[in-house]
Amino acid sequence: MAYLVLSNGAVFQGQRIGACVDRVGELVFTTGMEGYLETLTDPSYYGQIVTQSFPLIGNYGLIEEDFEGASALFGYIVRELCETPSNFRSSAPLNTFLREKGIPGLCGVDTREIVRITREEGVMNAMICDEVPEDLSVLASFRVKDAVASVTSREIRTYPAEGAEKYRVALLDYGAKRNILRSLRFRGCSVTVFPAETPAETILAMDPDGIMLSNGPGDPKENTVSIAELRKLLGRKPAFGICLGHQLAALALGGDTVKLKYGHRGGNQPVRDLATGRTYITSQNHGYAVVSESLRGVGEIAFLNANDGSNEGMSYPDLNCFTVQFHPEAASGPRDTAFLFDRFLERMGGLTHA
Repeated sequence: MAYLVLSNGAVFQGQRIGACVDRVGELVFTTGMEGYLETLTDPSYYGQIVTQSFPLIGNYGLIEEDFEGASALFGYIVRELCETPSNFRSSAPLNTFLREKGIPGLCGVDTREIVRITREEGVMNAMICDEVPEDLSVLASFRVKDAVASVTSREIRTYPAEGAEKYRVALLDYGAKRNILRSLRFRGCSVTVFPAETPAETILAMDPDGIMLSNGPGDPKENTVSIAELRKLLGRKPAFGICLGHQLAALALGGDTVKLKYGHRGGNQPVRDLATGRTYITSQNHGYAVVSESLRGVGEIAFLNANDGSNEGMSYPDLNCFTVQFHPEAASGPRDTAFLFDRFLERMGGLTHA
């Protein structure tokens, strides 16, 4: 028996899963009906306790080929955890992964009520614990800090293109999902991955054909060094930013970001393309958004969230740069917007296969 204690005083009793440790984190929810492995291994969840709104989790077990990175979340909450997965690719039950990675969690709790509270009151801190503490000050004082520094690469690495090399891309790793790397390599790009705070001069010395700004966790404004280096990079080479990369580019160009009430997390977020009027269903995982008005005269709004009207993409024609808040590489989620990688290739000199 264990508890999920919210900073508003709400308490949920459930059964322990994963590691038997107490932990505080920022409580969020994801609406994905599948893709729990990608969620558990997405570095963008650093510092967060993730609640799955879909009731049954773990039915296809543990499949390492589907991992998106090193697990960084602080806790995991599900309604029902499947202990007998049925999939030919599965190597073990999901709970084995949670224990090995030191991730505490709960099952048997009312996840619908947790999601309802989060939607109505907003993202809040929470604790997974064996006993409900009398003093909740530890919840009030918790902040997600040093998020990008905790998940970025520690060294520069180069990965070859699949087939003949057509372009060379510099990927700034703020917590990059592996499918960004796969998507580029599949299209004939060799990719050199750089740690988040790599000096612009080091990246430009490679003379890449294009620069990729990855996804990542935490408050974008915390990354002052990365923002300063981006100011030196943007406009020098074609650039494409995803998620945190989208936010950091906006900040580097004088824009602003704001924390959303409960963020966008899941594989069913509708995004409207302002150029065509078409709406795409996208995969998303973020708690902050770019303030559109802050970039007036600097760039053009390219995409808007069809639910709440928040900024989902920018174009900076004078800098040969475009960025999106959603995930065109999906993993997990719909592949509606994978064409944006081809658009990036066009910026670098020519379109290859889709």
